[in-house]
Parts: sequence; structure tokens; C-alpha cells
Amino acid sequence: MNPIVRIRQHERGLHFRHGNFARLLMPGTYWFPSRLISARRDEVQIVNTLGVRFEHQLLDLIVQHDSIRDQLMLIELGDQERAIVWRNDKLFALLGPGRHAFWRAPADLKVETHDIGEFKLNHPRIEAICALAGTSLHLTGVEVAAHETAMIFRDGKLIETVGEGSHVYWKGAGKVTWKSVDRRELVADVAGQEIMTRDKVTLRVNLVVTYRVIDPVAAVMNVDNYSQTLYREAQLALRAAVGVRPLDELLRDKESIGGEVREALAKRASEFGVNVVSVGLRDIILPGDMKTILNQVIAAEKQAEANLIRRREETAAARSQANTAKLLAENPTLARLRELELLQEILSGAKATFVFGQGDLSNQVRSLIGQNAASNSAV
Repeated sequence: MNPIVRIRQHERGLHFRHGNFARLLMPGTYWFPSRLISARRDEVQIVNTLGVRFEHQLLDLIVQHDSIRDQLMLIELGDQERAIVWRNDKLFALLGPGRHAFWRAPADLKVETHDIGEFKLNHPRIEAICALAGTSLHLTGVEVAAHETAMIFRDGKLIETVGEGSHVYWKGAGKVTWKSVDRRELVADVAGQEIMTRDKVTLRVNLVVTYRVIDPVAAVMNVDNYSQTLYREAQLALRAAVGVRPLDELLRDKESIGGEVREALAKRASEFGVNVVSVGLRDIILPGDMKTILNQVIAAEKQAEANLIRRREETAAARSQANTAKLLAENPTLARLRELELLQEILSGAKATFVFGQGDLSNQVRSLIGQNAASNSAV
């Protein structure tokens, strides 16, 4: 067995005699003649300082020796303390409670100690800390989008409201939970609700509610589920508005129904931090037999309107003829002109030439027509 032990520059030797730590061996060459006799008496364990962290099952006993204490950076952390270790300005470790030892050389070490009683970790290099392996043992993170607001709870108690970004909290100082709220404009479809009108007609109404959360704390703290609560309140408001109106009024003025529902819904929604932007009746679905009846009523109404228009036109035409006859009777010259117009219409396209004398043109025309008919019968 070789009695010579060589320790390189980046190594240290732990000399144990009879199982007890004796001293720290710095880089160099050491002669152990006793090893020629018994290897159980002296034992040298060589450790690599490039690993930075020094871990040993007899750490608590080893660090009591001054020879090794000067070579190590000892970090003592209580139950409410955590430490962040930087090696050459790069994140190296996140430490929990207990005793931790690091070699002072060759790396440049810096240690930050934090009290987890502060609960939230605010750090300029928080992204690097969260990316370190094993961080989840000591930290929990909350990611909040640009359109969200998050409420952070510690042991069930609301401690803060946060906006967009990453927010990191220490574990071990209480149970961390959170609830995020979407602040964008949202739409709730209240579909297929069956309602009876004042005249006992059962129909189904589809309602569309547009809303936005304006007080996230009230939306989370005042009701169990603000979207479900708004849905239920919209159903009740719609039932109240439709139930006091007959079917004809409901079909005739759907906009007023939407306005009434919005007014009632907005008052209730404000109690849990929701602003109702708009309410509209999207569809009114009638039973099959009611559709047939309404179609018949509409057809009858349209037929009555058509008959009324027809009678009105006939009356106007008769009145116009009566006025024309009266005007011709009072004005012979105008009547003569009218006769000439009619004669022109009758003789239009004829090849014969007619010469009329004095007297009533209508009698002359009738005479010509009679003569023409007699000659045709004789032939």
C-alpha cells in the first residue's frame, strides 16, 4: 500500500485517524508511514473544491476544527430563513433551513439571506431564480396575463391584488392560493329558458348578456362564482319582464324587454363588481301549434289589408270618373275634344277615309258603323 498521498491544487484532503477527523490537508504531498503497518489507522478522503458545495455525513464535527473552518463558508439558516447563493455572479443554489458549507476557493461566492415571513420575493433577477432546478421546493409562482387581475391568498386570507407579470412567494410561510379574474368584455348566453307570458303562452327565450368585471375583489369575495351568479340573475330578470306582458307586445317590442332586463340586472350585478354592458333578446321560440295560429293571423291581416287597398283604389277610380263626367257636362268644348280623342282611338289603323259633316260626331260614327255592318251581312 502506497504511503504517499498527493493532493492537487483544486483538491483538499480530509485526514481521519481511527475514524476521527484530524486535520485538513492542503494541496501538496504527504507521507504516511503508518499506512505500511495498518490502513485502518489513517485514512485520507480527497474532495474536489470545484464542486463548490461541501457535503459530508460528519459535517457538524468537521467544521469544529479551525483548520477547515477558514476554508469553508458556513451558512446557518433557521426555519423562517432561506438563502440564495451566487457563484461568480451566477445563480448557484437556493437553500432551505439547516447548515450549509461551501469552499471559499476557487469560486467567488455571495450569499443573500431572506426572511420568508415577508412572504413575497421581490428580486431584480427573479426570472433566473425561478429557472433554477429545485426552486419549486421553496418558491411558488403566479403568472398573470395582461387582461387579468389576480388575488393572492395566504392561508385563506386575501393579502394583495396583483396585475400583469410574474409574482413569486415563499413556501413554508403559509399556504399560497390565488384566483385570477378576466377583465375583458365577456358574453353570457342565457339559452332555452321557458317562460309563460301574461296571456298564458309558453315560449322559449334566448338572451345575450355582455358584461365586464370592474371590481375583481368584489367579484371573487362577494359571490362563489360571479359568472354563474350573473347567469342566474339574468334568468330571473328575464322571467319577471316577460311574465307581465302579452305575446303580441313581446313580439312587437323586444328592445324594451332587453332594456328592462338590463336595468334590473345591472343593479344586482354591481353588488359583485360586474358592469352589464348590454342585454338583448336573440331568439323567441314559439310552440309548433302557436306558430300555425300566428301564421294564420298574419295571413288574415295581410288579406284584409289587400282588400282594403283594393276597395280604396276602386272608390278613387269611380270618384275620378264621376268628376270627369261632371266636368264634360259643364264644358261642351271639352266634351267635343274628348269625342275627337275617342274617335281617333277608334279609327286608328283604318285605311278608309271618312268625311264628317255638321252635327254630332258620335251619331255619324254610329251611322257609319251600322252601314258597314249591313253591307257585310248582305255580302
